Amino acid sequence: MKRTVRDNLKPGLATSRGSVLVVDDHAAVRESVIDVLRQAGYAVEGLASAVEALPALETCNMDVVITDLQMPGIDGLEFIREIAKRRLPVQVIMITAHATIASAVEAMRFGAFDYLEKPFDVNQLEQLVARAMERRRLCEPEVAKPASGESQAFDDLGMVGNSRAMLQLRERIRQVAPTDETVLICGESGTGKELVARAMHALSRRAAGPLVSLNCPALSPQLAESELFGHRRGAFTGADADRTGRFELASGGAILLDEITEIELPLQAKLLRVLQERTFEPVGSSEPRTADVRVMASTNRDLAVEIAAGRFREDLYYRLAVVPLELPPLRARGADVQLLAEYFLERAAMRLNRKRMELADDACELLAAYRWPGNVRELENLITRACVLNQGTAIAAAEIRPWLQQPEAVGESQAAKPASGGSLDAMERQTIVATLERFGGNRGKAAAALGIGVRTLSGKLRAYGYAPRTKEFSAATAPEAVRQNLPIASAGIAVGEVRRTA
Repeated sequence: MKRTVRDNLKPGLATSRGSVLVVDDHAAVRESVIDVLRQAGYAVEGLASAVEALPALETCNMDVVITDLQMPGIDGLEFIREIAKRRLPVQVIMITAHATIASAVEAMRFGAFDYLEKPFDVNQLEQLVARAMERRRLCEPEVAKPASGESQAFDDLGMVGNSRAMLQLRERIRQVAPTDETVLICGESGTGKELVARAMHALSRRAAGPLVSLNCPALSPQLAESELFGHRRGAFTGADADRTGRFELASGGAILLDEITEIELPLQAKLLRVLQERTFEPVGSSEPRTADVRVMASTNRDLAVEIAAGRFREDLYYRLAVVPLELPPLRARGADVQLLAEYFLERAAMRLNRKRMELADDACELLAAYRWPGNVRELENLITRACVLNQGTAIAAAEIRPWLQQPEAVGESQAAKPASGGSLDAMERQTIVATLERFGGNRGKAAAALGIGVRTLSGKLRAYGYAPRTKEFSAATAPEAVRQNLPIASAGIAVGEVRRTA
């Protein structure tokens, strides 16, 4: 008898990365997506129709659903409406052809998390699923509260910490979230600005709508306006089809302009108009569109300095800072360092599928005394690295001290100079090689443990001079430069730097 998804997915099934259901009537496409996500460490199953998927979702705890738009019987839009109507706690990603982009926008209004436009590459798929998993975790945290009994150590906002600064931040988030006011989130790099934005959206009246995030530093000046507001076919060279901008995709929900100070001055003026009039026009169109969207922006820069230098418009600042939120740096959070370290030890144990590591007393003292220029992200990366490289004993101060910046390098300017004893690239290579060794060369498992995509891992191995198609990996067969930690070109992404945490 043919097995169904309910035969494979037992209630409560989960892996360290989460569970995904792929719904597509094209078997080749369905199996391809399943294979990519399994390689990335997810528990994945597939079905050929929404008719089969709906009853399966009623009995199986899935985190993310990936569905095609055009399917026989119940199409993708109706499928999403049914998921919303039945209040099934899943995040939905729609796969759509370019010609049906308007339907994808409609799907997001019905509660879809995001959409992928065909053709898409593996990196796009992995990144979008990772973001959907993070949203799912934020809406219903998977990690239990610490057994210490600290009532404020972990809450439904997904934030760890019971310091005075964190208590005040959580209270402010709960006050501001139910409103539609524009919010400016300020804080040093690594303090968790995106997590705060997602928490505010989850607690808002727009929570059923999409939260669209835009990484402003990644915008090219030529395409930034089109990315924000969309464009009409023929608006400029290469515009061979209409494009939906982020403001329209976020309609009914919220948009996060991450690191907004990186937007060029001409586009700042157009953004000011959107905030003032709540309308915008796609590039190449004179037809105004209504911006039914809550705007949140973040920055790690001192805006007073940026305004004085003429790099940021003062009038735009006042429009954005209706409600300013200042995130505390980790060095100002006292005992939260220990709580966060314990939290990351738990998460590392889940990803590595091994016994939870412990911190020795001298390691705890070292972490408490350090100033953390990279904030929570730096602590998470350090704990992950220590768990990967540790041989089963308590993590001692001697293991982690070489990875910390020298005291003289950690000034108020937050300048980042690697400590003596190895560059950041060398430490990253060491972590990757050790993780591959631990999982017998299995790149999917290694990538999941490191918190990066399989393609990212493979790209790093190619940069280290390792053959891209080789199946087995060991320190003995790795390139000489990898074994000796010699300077080699690196992809430049710190291991584990995928999820942001406050």
